[in-house]
Amino acid sequence: MATQIYEVKGLCVDVSYMVLGPIQNNVYIISDGKGTMVVDPSCEVDRILAALDGTKLDAIILTHYHYDHMGAAAALREATGAPVYASVFDADNVENPPSLGFGHTDPCAVDVRVAHGDIVKVGDMEWKALITPGHTPGSMCLFCIPQFGNHAEGLPVLISGDTLFAGTVGRTDFPGGSMDEMRASVKRLAKLPDDVAVLPGHNNLTTIGAERRRTFAYFGDEEHE
Repeated sequence: MATQIYEVKGLCVDVSYMVLGPIQNNVYIISDGKGTMVVDPSCEVDRILAALDGTKLDAIILTHYHYDHMGAAAALREATGAPVYASVFDADNVENPPSLGFGHTDPCAVDVRVAHGDIVKVGDMEWKALITPGHTPGSMCLFCIPQFGNHAEGLPVLISGDTLFAGTVGRTDFPGGSMDEMRASVKRLAKLPDDVAVLPGHNNLTTIGAERRRTFAYFGDEEHE
């Protein structure tokens, strides 16, 4: 069965994604024509490789260590030789996944441990890392502006993992989760411009402006506390 690949238009970089796995994860393929990265390879490595269609993979980005975001990471790293990036706070759990009482994944080596404010460069893209704890202690978002994309007229992009969704935030009731930390992380993301396109780990894509009118009003917006 062929995997549906969705293309996202109007952004400062080329973005396509698949929805894979029992929890319907968004698995992103992002490129500027000079470098390509896969974000949160959930499962079914063969489908991800088929979607790449021979394109050289330069980076595997893990927004956090939960099984549904890294289930195919080790196999994809082995098949492509691409380095794996994870936050400094979640990297140990990527390499030695804890038992969370749900799901299972194979451990995956982390080649680059990313700290808050680091720049992740793939091709000519420069993604600023924002460590946004709450869903996990080291959940990571990545932010790119048109200056560092291949479409100067396109919208800036935030990869938000399971921190920010369309209309809500990620769960904080798993081990390592914290609503207090999630509120602080949401305040950080609320400082971004309204036109930033948000690529979440599940469900529909959104924008910072759309979330300012709903999610930020309930989670972390001081004007509404």
